Amino acid sequence: MSNNQQTSDESRSSGIVVSGTRPTGALHLGHLNGALKNWVQLQKTARCFFFVADWHALTTDYAEPGGIAENTRAMILDWLAVGLDPDVSVLFRQSQVPEHAELHLLFSMIIPVPWLERVPSYKEQQDQLQGRDLSTYGFLGYPLLQSADILLYKAARVPVGEDQLPHVELTREVARRFNRFYGPVFPEPTGMVVEAARVPGTDGRKMSKSYGNAVALTDDADAVHTKLVRMVTDPRRQRRSDPGDPKDCPAFRLHEIYCTEQERAEVTQGCRTASIGCVDCKKVMIRRVQDELAPIQERRRELTLRRGITEEVLAEGRKQAAAVAETTMGEVRGAMGLL
Repeated sequence: MSNNQQTSDESRSSGIVVSGTRPTGALHLGHLNGALKNWVQLQKTARCFFFVADWHALTTDYAEPGGIAENTRAMILDWLAVGLDPDVSVLFRQSQVPEHAELHLLFSMIIPVPWLERVPSYKEQQDQLQGRDLSTYGFLGYPLLQSADILLYKAARVPVGEDQLPHVELTREVARRFNRFYGPVFPEPTGMVVEAARVPGTDGRKMSKSYGNAVALTDDADAVHTKLVRMVTDPRRQRRSDPGDPKDCPAFRLHEIYCTEQERAEVTQGCRTASIGCVDCKKVMIRRVQDELAPIQERRRELTLRRGITEEVLAEGRKQAAAVAETTMGEVRGAMGLL
């Protein structure tokens, strides 16, 4: 560790932060506004561990794992392009730190199955992803693997979307149960819900790679326009002359994220009086999205020219993550009598 990095670490005193993303496809506006912008700010004040959750990708995509390696490389490029700094944050791949799996296994010995079955996303994703067989332990147990991901680094805070809060609460319960059986090893982390955590997709549902409703960070200006100009709006506006209400319009949620107060006021007035159509309403929002993505995409192109950059970042991140993970697992094995 360099002197500059050590000084930086010492100045970031607000506790350890842990979060990850599954490499199941291109990152999109939901990731950017729901996680990545927040991560970039958090790395200034906290010791951050951000990981590519490739084992988590197998919980739903176990039958077709071929894209994980390339998706991992693309994800690291996106992270660097939006501003994550590998000299400040630990960026690593989950499967390269096997202690994640070991801690998950040990947790599985003490956690009741009903605790996993009651996690809301367990039923929700089964309903949303009906074309896949999700009757596996891996899918049932992925919130417990998340608990291992978090507790392995003794995180104080976990930045999540609102729908992931039950996973953090499960992690707190796991920590309490382990500590009750074996002594005080793990802290109880808190979930951080960030503003704009739930970004709507083009169909009005939460933006998700799985739903096919996402605007990718790598989409060029034409692709962004094509996708967002067709985004669903207030269903009452069947005709151009029908008035609507922005509070019932999924597209307006992107206005709230991207547009100025004056722009939102003008759009709101035009919608409620039917003085503008939905396509005209979306134009200013689309332009704002395009303007934000352009410099990110330029930085990404520059990074792509640096041969081996993703491998270098992941190798250094693995080294730093493994050092912490090994220390924690030494404590866990000792507490459980497994030394």
